Amino acid sequence: MTYRIDRLGHLGDGVAQTPDGPVFATGVLPGEEIEGTLSGDRLSDIRIVTPSTDRVKPPCRHARGCGGCQLQHASDAFVASWKEQVVRTALAGQGLAAPFHPMTVSPAHARRRATLSGRRTKGGALLGFHGKGSDTITAVPDCKLLHPNLIAAFPGLEALVVTGGSRTAELQLMVTTTRGGVDVVVTGGKPLDGDLRLDLSRIIEAHAFSRLTWDGETVALRDRPAQTIGGTVVVPPAGAFLQATAEGEAALLAGVREALGTQRKVVDLFAGVGTFALPLAAGFEVHAVEGDRDMVAALELATRHAQGLRRLTSEARDLFRRPLDAEELKGFSGAVIDPPRAGAEAQTTCLAQSAVPVIAAVSCNPVTFARDARLLVAGGYSLDWVQLVDQFRWSTHIEVVARFSRKG
Repeated sequence: MTYRIDRLGHLGDGVAQTPDGPVFATGVLPGEEIEGTLSGDRLSDIRIVTPSTDRVKPPCRHARGCGGCQLQHASDAFVASWKEQVVRTALAGQGLAAPFHPMTVSPAHARRRATLSGRRTKGGALLGFHGKGSDTITAVPDCKLLHPNLIAAFPGLEALVVTGGSRTAELQLMVTTTRGGVDVVVTGGKPLDGDLRLDLSRIIEAHAFSRLTWDGETVALRDRPAQTIGGTVVVPPAGAFLQATAEGEAALLAGVREALGTQRKVVDLFAGVGTFALPLAAGFEVHAVEGDRDMVAALELATRHAQGLRRLTSEARDLFRRPLDAEELKGFSGAVIDPPRAGAEAQTTCLAQSAVPVIAAVSCNPVTFARDARLLVAGGYSLDWVQLVDQFRWSTHIEVVARFSRKG
């Protein structure tokens, strides 16, 4: 039987409408006619009968087996249009609309942070990403996403898997490029003892990694795992949030700057280690609020050694349980809010009740972004524009920056 793909779902799967309900297929595009084996509501063994004009040859040889990229078979123009439509649809579901700036896209080989899976094998180690919906790890030595420094770290990471892993358990390795070498956070490894500590430390030294954290414990620190943010050197705690690419971070910051315009005093909510607070503090007074105390400590340490900042204060506070209320927001002429994927309904409600003139909202989830946007608009703000930032190239992930301004 032949199926015609009507659209892509928000996770990138093609959807074909049939009399018996929707049928889902991976790696297809709207308008394509396909054949495959139907199991339940999902097709496998897919064959493209009539390809879309938006179909391109995936640039990565691992595209078929690796689950890290969902849209390598689609043209850049299609991906940009589709991602914009996902956000427009989410906003429309809340009764909202806005002008959109052109999407900015991070280049290939730019991912400075990723989580790899590793398993010890009879002959060594298997390191890579899972296939889509699969427990199988696909090795990705020629990955087109990862920064060259992360690719170069593979031999050392494999050595960690061989030394500290087993053939029955899978390790997760969060790897981040830093000024001092690759920072590695491992979960799922063997319990630490004296011999294992020594062996792991030798691997870190041999491969010039900056730091190794093993199931929550720092095992080795060869060099500071530092990042430069807005000209200031910051040493984030192990596993702390960092934007996936330097180019994506720069694009988000540019959007935030455009949204804020000229301000005198800004509050940065969900500030992390200062992604926005540190560069903004070169021109504004900034108060950074973050729930993770270790990240606040890293920001405070960086601030003490920074030069050229006007004024940057920070506060450790759970903004989900104890958001800044309208009274506490008095005196701020601008706000930046960059919550996790769940959004920030409580804090957004308080912002909607405040008199802050301008809000720069950053989000990695169109659905919760649209929900929170509705709260702001209902509170008297206008949604002035939306900027999409595609730092997770070839994936379904979408980053959003938007400007809200108080009417009147």
